[in-house]
Amino acid sequence: MSKVQYASIPYIEKKVSRIFYGTAADPFASGGDGSEILDKIYETGINAFDTARGYGEAEASLGAWVEKRNLRDQVVLLSKCAHPDSEWGKRVNEQAIRADFAVSSEKLRTGYIDIYLLHRDDPDVPAGEIVEIMNALHAEGKIGAFGGSNWEYRRIEEANEYAYKHGLLPFSVSSPNFGLADQVEDPWGGGCVTISGPSNEEARNWYIKNNMPVIAYSSLGRGLFSGRLKSSEIHRAAEILDPVAMKGYGYPENYERLRRCEELAAEKNCTVSQIAMSWLFHQKVNTFAVVNTSSQARMQQNIDAMNLDLSEEELLYLDLKNK
Repeated sequence: MSKVQYASIPYIEKKVSRIFYGTAADPFASGGDGSEILDKIYETGINAFDTARGYGEAEASLGAWVEKRNLRDQVVLLSKCAHPDSEWGKRVNEQAIRADFAVSSEKLRTGYIDIYLLHRDDPDVPAGEIVEIMNALHAEGKIGAFGGSNWEYRRIEEANEYAYKHGLLPFSVSSPNFGLADQVEDPWGGGCVTISGPSNEEARNWYIKNNMPVIAYSSLGRGLFSGRLKSSEIHRAAEILDPVAMKGYGYPENYERLRRCEELAAEKNCTVSQIAMSWLFHQKVNTFAVVNTSSQARMQQNIDAMNLDLSEEELLYLDLKNK
């Protein structure tokens, strides 16, 4: 049984587990008591937790657990702000960011959020203006590292060029989609950003060059590589995967990736999800993965997958780059 791997993220004093536990699901989103699940996840060694102002009552559920277990100094909390409103109106402005922080900090029961991300971008807002806002929050002791979720790398580069020219802190973390499955269509709408697939090699190379931590969401294709869907039963995909997963990942090339995962999983006596997770952590991108499960055993499998050996030929095979 493998131990969790940890790494450093700029402007965070604590070591951060390479796997973040995601709370964008029940019982967290509905505000239920997730203590039993969170206890089991924390026991595996995972100390990083992903949530957002836009995840219903997930922040409140997570915050209650952290306070009850007196773990604030041991855990890394990531939350997100400035998600579009219910009509997809853009909210990337200081008023919305500060309003979201006020609510998030109350629900998380902390005055400080370790990693604070803008949940979407608004290209009409100058990147420098956003950098100034986030630096102000950092200077006030409210946030540690900051960055973007679903931000194009060129916009991050623009923001950081402004930061360097003005002696300010840069974006130091990013959270796009990244995984073996190619996100062919925007699953939720509203500007989801992926660095997966053959068309995004330039973006991946930028992240590699800059060694920027990537906190990858939907790294297992939102259930595509969970093992529930078999490549021999693709005709049942819409019954097994939710509509969001089907829109983003339900395509022939990804079903072929699934088939190849099954093939290698049988050879190596492991699970399909372990093959897909191992592929992710074998990439040169400085990757952290957001994972949600209610099972401690399945989370341990994800941790074990980080030490699962895959050859260069197998990595290319999984991603359809050789036969």
